[in-house]
Amino acid sequence: MIFIYLYSRTQINFTVAIDFTASNGNPAQPTSLHYMNPYQLNAYGMALKAVGEIVQDYDSDKMFPALGFGAKLPPDGRISHEFALNGNPQNPYCDGIEGVMEAYYRSLKSVQLYGPTNFAPVINHVARYASSVKDGSQYFVLLIVTDGVISDMAQTKESIVNASKLPMSIIIVGVGPAEFDAMIELDGDNVRVSSRGKYAERDIVQFVPFRDYIDRSGNHILSMARLAKDVLAEIPEQFLSYMRARGIKPSPAPPPYTPPTHVLQTQI
Repeated sequence: MIFIYLYSRTQINFTVAIDFTASNGNPAQPTSLHYMNPYQLNAYGMALKAVGEIVQDYDSDKMFPALGFGAKLPPDGRISHEFALNGNPQNPYCDGIEGVMEAYYRSLKSVQLYGPTNFAPVINHVARYASSVKDGSQYFVLLIVTDGVISDMAQTKESIVNASKLPMSIIIVGVGPAEFDAMIELDGDNVRVSSRGKYAERDIVQFVPFRDYIDRSGNHILSMARLAKDVLAEIPEQFLSYMRARGIKPSPAPPPYTPPTHVLQTQI
């Protein structure tokens, strides 16, 4: 049913946000989730490529705003929780998931991993765009790739509760060996996320632990089909729950094509 909307009117906009905090480990060390290995993708690169290739098929223009959070930026070492991976805050768009990957690896060479791990700024970043388009013509999906060690749990819950009123969803992909208890809590499948006594209007978060889809070497994805299914599992219902809550009905399908009839006129 989601494709009734997609076919007729709704534009899907994906934004990618990557965790550049020090808890991921020194990128120069092989144990780091951000290890800059010249011969193979690191944990973040694998997750970005695999999940990005799944979601980019649903983005209408394949241009992704790509953000980083939790790093010190050149030249002055300012800590940022929402910086453009391509270095251009006025135009943070990357061309397809390959463009995101290039910008990610370039950023790794120029920023210093730091902290704390704050999710709220990137959620609020996308929410600002979503709040300006509530008529069903656009829907926003934020993909956060993280090691799961979150510092601003209370603020993130508040951001999720506020965003639950907006046309947006959040996919969190966890990389590395953490327990991810906080990410499971944010997913809200068992207990709806709440903040200051207010509950989220609808479930908008899907959490996927990437390690469940790779082999023991950490270098090969076991099943792209299963990963795709689980990454996208909740998006259709989240999308439809927004449309239903706002009373936005699918546009009627165009009438079937009927070829024009040409009446032959005989001139006398």
